[in-house]
Amino acid sequence: MTADHTSDLASYVRKFHRASVLVVGDAMLDRYVYGTVSRVSPEAPVPILTVTREVAMPGGAGNVVRNLVALDAAAAFVSVVGDDQAGSELTTLVGGQERVEPWLLVQGGRTTTLKTRYISQGQHLIRADREETIALPEKLAERLVRIALDAMAATSVTVLSDYRKGVLSEGVTQQLIAGAKNLGRKIIVDPKGRDYARYRGADVVTPNRKELFEATGLPVETEVQIVHAAQTLLREFEFGAVLVTRAEDGMSLITADAVRHYPGEAKEVYDVSGAGDTVVATLATALAAETPLEEAARLANIAGGIVVGKVGTAVARPADILTAIAPATGALRKVVTPSAAAEAAERWRLRGYKVGFTNGCFDLLHPGHVHLLEQCRAMCDRLIVGINSDASVQRLKGPTRPAQGEAARAAVLASLSSVDLVCLFEEDTPIELIKLIKPDVLIKGADYTRETVVGADLVESWGGSVALAQLLPGHSTTATLARLRG
Repeated sequence: MTADHTSDLASYVRKFHRASVLVVGDAMLDRYVYGTVSRVSPEAPVPILTVTREVAMPGGAGNVVRNLVALDAAAAFVSVVGDDQAGSELTTLVGGQERVEPWLLVQGGRTTTLKTRYISQGQHLIRADREETIALPEKLAERLVRIALDAMAATSVTVLSDYRKGVLSEGVTQQLIAGAKNLGRKIIVDPKGRDYARYRGADVVTPNRKELFEATGLPVETEVQIVHAAQTLLREFEFGAVLVTRAEDGMSLITADAVRHYPGEAKEVYDVSGAGDTVVATLATALAAETPLEEAARLANIAGGIVVGKVGTAVARPADILTAIAPATGALRKVVTPSAAAEAAERWRLRGYKVGFTNGCFDLLHPGHVHLLEQCRAMCDRLIVGINSDASVQRLKGPTRPAQGEAARAAVLASLSSVDLVCLFEEDTPIELIKLIKPDVLIKGADYTRETVVGADLVESWGGSVALAQLLPGHSTTATLARLRG
């Protein structure tokens, strides 16, 4: 990738906050139950999972919305839930996201789709689904279309996220595609099943390799075969483009005039859950931010490569994409955003590593700091260091501090072999960062007590521990600065 091309891609990403996208489709609730397995049940030859924590998040079309929010886009979401606990929880989760306008219609007696995954040490033990896949009643479908068309007029791009749970019947889908054409809006479809007639006229459809085979019955093993199958869809259903996702092999964009193949971007594949939602959300966001289709597809491919390298149903953020476009080199690769640090911590925990956390200003790094950090690293398998931003240091230590800016302090810390990741926090204390990272062990110097360590109660509440490291006498940043100024 040339420097100019890199700069162009980055400029598109920086416009993502201007994007507004409508999502219509099947909302689900994804629940993850984590625990440990140490024995087999005496009642049957099955493992006993000792539950340690549970996480719930929007799934299906709701995960597309979650990805849009992560990309800094504004989102409107139109879907249907049941009048049950899962529907209520899903409504709360969707409505709690910033820059989301939710229109979750309630259908009495309907079962909200709930997928519960039981996981131990990064391995799925079983998934239990509860769902209903019947089409919407006529009056509810009419109301959904009416609301969606109003929201479409206020947004730039529409995504139809079809999981075949009943929201996007052929009638609903065709009305929305016709409405998009009347309003001059682009419409992207993430399809399911064999009947692509329901998506006729969409600007872009995004099948994966398996879905492309199911829709056409044609072989899709090679790039040539994929292009032939996609061109068949283009001709038969009047699509503007077919974007085929090919897992670790990347993506292929086929239009009437051109074919583009994008190689896989993932360095390691941990989990493909939700990668298609990330691709669709990134494509929609980029198009809404007036990115040309070929460049939008390239950004979607990069985002897809990012999320398959994370654990669980993950998201890609603008900072992640910018880093992938122009990666930092050397020690600077260890300086990350708080959200990236939290995702890394989760990945390490699922691989059985103990995650440690410490924090400070670390202004003018001296042997006392090095000694402290080496002790911290000895107490865990992976160490994340939070450092106060320049504004935070100034509030805590006065207008003459810090002596070194936050970028310099972070770079020096990242160069130490004892430090695995470094991230800045803007607040006066690291409490929000601790909540995000959820360390297994929280470490401070012995000049603190257990009672004065910020976040101690929080870490212990989820089963973590607090440790105090010995200090190396005779070393102080304040004293060093005083000597220099003297």
